Amino acid sequence: MARLKLSLPGKFIYSTEIPLRITDINYGGHLGNDAVLSVVHEARVRFLKEYGFSELEVGDAGIIMSDAVIIFSAEAFYGDVLEVKVTASELGNISCDFFYQLINKKSGTEIARAKTGIVFFDYEKRRPVKIPEVFLSTIGKLIQ
Repeated sequence: MARLKLSLPGKFIYSTEIPLRITDINYGGHLGNDAVLSVVHEARVRFLKEYGFSELEVGDAGIIMSDAVIIFSAEAFYGDVLEVKVTASELGNISCDFFYQLINKKSGTEIARAKTGIVFFDYEKRRPVKIPEVFLSTIGKLIQ
């Protein structure tokens, strides 16, 4: 079976540090695959907050995740601090992609890279909506 590949955009517009907790470690003694999704979720929430948004309030919309891809490069262990870089890309009519790069802060080694598909969503009407102008004018300008 062919392995998945994930190319990252050339420009990240946000970075945060996340220390690995004991609950992030699996029975193999390293960062678990399920925990990576938690780490990128935390980074995404921090990213949105940095620009005045939340997952439920991006202008007049919220966001919902439509897909996720995680590619591992190396192991990470309890107590490691990860630098998690975040950016948005592929802005469409109702969706975009968020990309993440997880790097061991001490060694500089890439641990993983990830992408989450993000759909802008009206939680009251339970349907996708157009990307809010405030997101385009804030994040869209930064990624150009």
